Amino acid sequence: MPPAEPSLPITGGCQCGAVRFRADALGRAAICHCRMCQKAFGGLFGPLVTGKGVTWTRGAPTWFDSSDQARRGFCARCGTPLAYDTREQDESLELAIGALDQPELAPPALQVNPHDRLSFFDTLVALPTRDAAIRPLVERRKGAPVTSHQHPDHDTATWPPRTE
Repeated sequence: MPPAEPSLPITGGCQCGAVRFRADALGRAAICHCRMCQKAFGGLFGPLVTGKGVTWTRGAPTWFDSSDQARRGFCARCGTPLAYDTREQDESLELAIGALDQPELAPPALQVNPHDRLSFFDTLVALPTRDAAIRPLVERRKGAPVTSHQHPDHDTATWPPRTE
């Protein structure tokens, strides 16, 4: 499926809303199976897309030098992975696909570092799925509906949100 037509501006940010960004355009999206990406994302792979003309619009990431070649940006408040930077001279930066407000804009087109791909990766789509009806059971168990504290998938005028 071709990527969705981006609605400008292309925006994103961390889970808590302390760090937000805007990109002028997106390039190629990929998933990286290297062990550093697995650990940085706390997942089975690192989903990244090239962001062109990236501007930090609220706050800025904290950077960790994950190797002598690259650094990784994340929100120091909530821990959300945001970026991967090789410090090359061009104006692009790899952005975490899940940090985009519209992650459907960046369907991965390539897998990299397959030598570190976990042995069970190719079998994941065959796993059984849990019915969506389980959520009300979880809510009843706790006695109240689940309330998200996550920043919405769009820019906001203020942060943190005001509570009445």
